[in-house]
Formats: sequence, C-alpha cells, structure tokens
Amino acid sequence: MSDHNQGSDPAAGGNATTSQANWQVVGKLTVLIFLMFGFGYAMVPIYKAICEVTGVNFLTRVDPEAEKFAGNTQVDESRTVTVVFDSNNRGAMKIKPEIGYAEMHPGQLFTVVYDLANVGDQKTSGQAIPSYVPAGAARYFRKIECFCFDQQTLEPHSARPFQVVFVIDPELPKDINTITLSYTYFEVGGIAAVPARPVAIRPLKSSSDEVIHG
Repeated sequence: MSDHNQGSDPAAGGNATTSQANWQVVGKLTVLIFLMFGFGYAMVPIYKAICEVTGVNFLTRVDPEAEKFAGNTQVDESRTVTVVFDSNNRGAMKIKPEIGYAEMHPGQLFTVVYDLANVGDQKTSGQAIPSYVPAGAARYFRKIECFCFDQQTLEPHSARPFQVVFVIDPELPKDINTITLSYTYFEVGGIAAVPARPVAIRPLKSSSDEVIHG
C-alpha cells in the first residue's frame, strides 16, 4: 500500500498558521483598544489613590519665582500670542472659563477667571489639573496665582470664581503662536481641602487695545 496520501497537506498547514497569526493580531488590537478606551476613566481612581496615600498633590506645584519673574521681565510687544481657555468636566464639579481666549504679549501679566461649580447634592473636594497644547508650552507658562495650586471644597449646589494670574515667558519659541490652557477636575473623596489663598485683581500691563477677549 502506498503512503502517498498519508502525508500532511503543506497548503493546509500554511493556511492554519496564517489564520492563527491573524487571530493573534486581532486579539492584541482588541486589548489595545480596551486599554486606550479605559485610560481616561482610570485616571480618576489612580489620581484619587495617589492623593489618599500622599495627602498632597504633586502634579501641580507653586512656582515660587513666578511673581518675581513677572515683575522683572520685559513685555515683548513685537509678538502676540493667543491663549485659549478650556476645561474638561467630569462628575459633579464643573469648571468654566469666563472668556474663551485672549491675545497678549509675552511678558504681559494677565488675569483670567474660572468659575467652579458643584452641581451635585453632596460636598465635593478635589483638585484641578492643568494641561497645555502644545505640551512644550507648559514651561513658558508662569503662574503667579491659580486655584489649581490647592485642593478645593464646594458645598452642594454652590459656585465660586477663581483667578489664574500668569505671564508667558518671552523665551517662548517663535513658532508657538497659540497656547491652549485646559483644566480637568479630579474629585478626591475623604480629603480635606487646603484653603485657597486669596487673590487680588491685578491690572494688566498693557493698553486696552492689546488684549482681545472672546
């Protein structure tokens, strides 16, 4: 009896190997999609756990040299930078800037007001975390005062305005003409908020035609 028909089919083996590889790729992509989708939701409990362990917020530090820097730096009137004010809301705490954007010169002191509101039925404590676009602009964004320096607590159905006083470093790269400043509020249950430092309204170092609000 001949053994010719008893060997395996090379084509069938190749198809099985290809099919298995394809399923492995699909599986990896599926895991990646779930990880990407869940990352945003995971940030809240991760941040909450960090704060509960440390009792402090290390993601937003006070710049001790910012006020001195703002008083000594020269305003670069040859450049105009557009700063867009934005917020990301989650949970009961809502953040909203009172203006959409402003056009200013590097080195010019500026004050913007963000309204923080607790629309829920329970007292809420937490911290606002800033982000910047482009990310590289963060190092040139010098904040003298910001509600993000401290944890804040609001009673149910209450709201408070908070000021952000800042200056843009004139060393900002020439190719950056627009910066987006955005805040995301992370709730931190069971942690007493640090009282916010009072901020006085400060006049702008510019004439009225140098700042445009939107």
